[in-house]
Amino acid sequence: MTRRLGSGSLVIATHNSGKLKEISALLEPHGLKCLSAGSLGLPEPAETGTTFVENALIKARASAEASGIVALADDSGLSVQALDGRPGVYTADWAERQWFEGSAGRDWYMAMGKVEGMLSGQGPNVPRDAWFSCVLAIAWPDGESAVYEGRVNGALTWPPRGEMGFGYDPVFVPEGYEKTFAELDPAEKHAMSHRADAFKKLVAEQFG
Repeated sequence: MTRRLGSGSLVIATHNSGKLKEISALLEPHGLKCLSAGSLGLPEPAETGTTFVENALIKARASAEASGIVALADDSGLSVQALDGRPGVYTADWAERQWFEGSAGRDWYMAMGKVEGMLSGQGPNVPRDAWFSCVLAIAWPDGESAVYEGRVNGALTWPPRGEMGFGYDPVFVPEGYEKTFAELDPAEKHAMSHRADAFKKLVAEQFG
């Protein structure tokens, strides 16, 4: 039987205030007070895993061990069928501009262009199937853990469309839709997203 979360504090293994707010809104109705790893001064571990599950567990376990409090982490990214699942766990890395002097940071248009360049290099009839994945990992200080995986399927388009998303959202059209994630109303996107899928599974098992 899967171990369940009790009420009380939960560390969200992130230094991103936006992600803390989004996850807190989903979990606080279940009696959990969410704290961020950043607010507790916890270090960010190196994400050395080769899968979303491995990286989510690395982050959750690091926060749980350092704080002594149950921790939740997520890892997510875009996978493209014709690129053998890339960029996958390296989704954010493909946007890094650090190799250009004086321009460190992430350039998502550059990352989208890299994906498009690799696809178009395979010819005009290359399949454009792609999916976003999200893994949520819960870690207890005693070492026990639980993992929940979410996914949303779709296809890539070019050029980018829409202003409301982030990351690769402007080139991702979810299955059954004609608009990209960046063209959809944020509430509509969040209701169907890979993160929403993973959270539905977490809530069903932990609080159902």
